Amino acid sequence: MADRDGVELQRVRTGEPRLDALIDGGFPINTLNIIMGPPGTGKTILAEQVLFENARGERPVVYVSTLAEPMSKMVTFLQRFSFYDADLMMEQVFYEDVGAALLEGGAVTLVDRVREILLEREPAILIIDSFKVLHDLARDEREMRMVSARLARLLAGYSVTAFLVGEYARDAMTRYPEFAVADGVVQMIREPADNRDNRRIRILKLRGSDYRQGNHAFSISDAGIHLYPRLVSPGSSEDYEHWDERLSTGVSGLDGLLDGGLWRGTSTIVLGPSGAGKTSLGLSFALEGARSGQPTTYLNFQENPTQLRRAAGNLDPDLDVYQDDTIFFTYRSPVEMQIDSVVVALFEQIEREGIERVVIDALGDLALAAASRERFHDYLYATVQHFAARGVTSMLLLE
Repeated sequence: MADRDGVELQRVRTGEPRLDALIDGGFPINTLNIIMGPPGTGKTILAEQVLFENARGERPVVYVSTLAEPMSKMVTFLQRFSFYDADLMMEQVFYEDVGAALLEGGAVTLVDRVREILLEREPAILIIDSFKVLHDLARDEREMRMVSARLARLLAGYSVTAFLVGEYARDAMTRYPEFAVADGVVQMIREPADNRDNRRIRILKLRGSDYRQGNHAFSISDAGIHLYPRLVSPGSSEDYEHWDERLSTGVSGLDGLLDGGLWRGTSTIVLGPSGAGKTSLGLSFALEGARSGQPTTYLNFQENPTQLRRAAGNLDPDLDVYQDDTIFFTYRSPVEMQIDSVVVALFEQIEREGIERVVIDALGDLALAAASRERFHDYLYATVQHFAARGVTSMLLLE
């Protein structure tokens, strides 16, 4: 995103390309941002991922701990993540513990300690975790407002991008003064759902930047935060093209009934009970695409790739000749599956491999992964619209 003079805004990357894309390339530099959410949502992981992603620049980065967990424990847990680099510690990455000073002098002490750190380190990134704990140390609301205002003015004068991390509840934006001076607010959510927890990120505020609204799923691994942005429909009618072409289903008799096959860019639902032949028809459609040189993916939630290749080989003995180049068997276990991660991976494969045909076997498993009828409807609608805009022809199986 550019400013009014057409100058591209500089950005602070997060270490997760999908999150960067969600917020127009990253957080604008020299801004004050809040990362909020209950304990256990991943706030500290995201903050440290941002820290190390930006630790190789000309200026160092600093993590300030207030009354959070002990510094030694924080660094110990940090070492399990692949973004951690021990060679950067105490060279480009600095951890500062101001807890003792806060306990002795109260909330107002933070501003003085931060000023000392800014003068000594001249950091490009400054993270304060936890900032919300200052409310427990402040004498009253007036003092907390003063601390927030003084800190915001201080940070603005030092060309530093700052992140305040805190265990804020959902109504915090209307209650606490730091939200009034913040340029960006990121909410992290963790909701129980049957046998798993659903994790979401929501951008509530981001001055000077575009961002995609709504809840976006994410997961946590040894690599850090993995975001799965909410899929939205193509923006306008100009995104669609007219495809005057029919594609064979791989079944000659069915092609005859369909006047030559399926229109390119359309999505067809194949309905039937178990054992009716839905998978065989889907495999025939996929194999015909491979034979025609059209990259095809078969997204399956029931049979593993070995089983599916065996079934495909029974339909076409020459499968091994072209399967590595034009047909991809993608298996996802339906157990604890997130519809967000499935759809993101599917479209990344479509872009990477130039996929022209897609088979989804079956929609019922995808509906269960959506957790609600409304989310499934929104994802299915947006998915088929993106297929249409890209000229991808799909066959969707449903029992």
